[in-house]
Amino acid sequence: MRSQWEYFLKNLGIWEGFFTTFSSEGSLLEDVPSRLTLEGFDENQKAKLTLCRQGSNDLVVDFTSQSIRGGGTLFFANGAFSQAPTQFSPAAQFGGELSLIHENRRLRLVQLFDINNQLSKITLIREHLAGTPLEERPQLKIENLLGEWQGEAVTIYPDSRPAKTYETKMKLQLDSTGKLLQTLNFDTQTIISTGNIKDSQILFEHNPQNPVQVLLLPDGASATAPLKVQLGQPFFLELAWLIEPTLRQRMIRTYNQKGESMNLTLVTERKAR
Repeated sequence: MRSQWEYFLKNLGIWEGFFTTFSSEGSLLEDVPSRLTLEGFDENQKAKLTLCRQGSNDLVVDFTSQSIRGGGTLFFANGAFSQAPTQFSPAAQFGGELSLIHENRRLRLVQLFDINNQLSKITLIREHLAGTPLEERPQLKIENLLGEWQGEAVTIYPDSRPAKTYETKMKLQLDSTGKLLQTLNFDTQTIISTGNIKDSQILFEHNPQNPVQVLLLPDGASATAPLKVQLGQPFFLELAWLIEPTLRQRMIRTYNQKGESMNLTLVTERKAR
């Protein structure tokens, strides 16, 4: 079994792109060019990250295999990863990062909640390896997602449990009133939910105490999060990426009602029809 460090090294390279920040409702706040260099040294036993963003001081971080250990940071075999607290605390600001990778492209998402635990802003980070073609997808539209999707999910855990692999099915359709009807089958569960669509926002209110919002974003991306996180209510953070018209990746980080980070899931799915 390969190590988390080996998976981390899949991200080596010079990544050029943009940090695009939106309000919680999806309004564009800022779009800043970026250049992130992640280089290995000492025969890739160590690594250094240098992030340059227009208008900001450079960020430099050193990494070792020890520094990425712990349930807060988890990597998949293809280099996709998530960084987030292992425990949600209502007394502290909360947020998490989800990162997908495909060939010469990365798509990362940071979702931040304010001191009142309400969704505050999100930052979408679109990157490509320096010297390779930049082929961004258009702004995601609901029409791009309608249909039936079949895929495979891999769930990893912050403790020593082995990864779990299983099939997924998702059907997205509009009902007679124009609402989005979602039927999701994964592992042994079936979840049916209905969302109200308003421009680039989809709001699922099956649990009125904990409504969940999906924002449709540039580059075929979508961001899913509760409008407010709170103890006693399980929640999840999700980044999805329509890489091609019939190919989609999703990453989901799940927290239980105690605010504990339970697992991280990577779904790769294709449109069946």
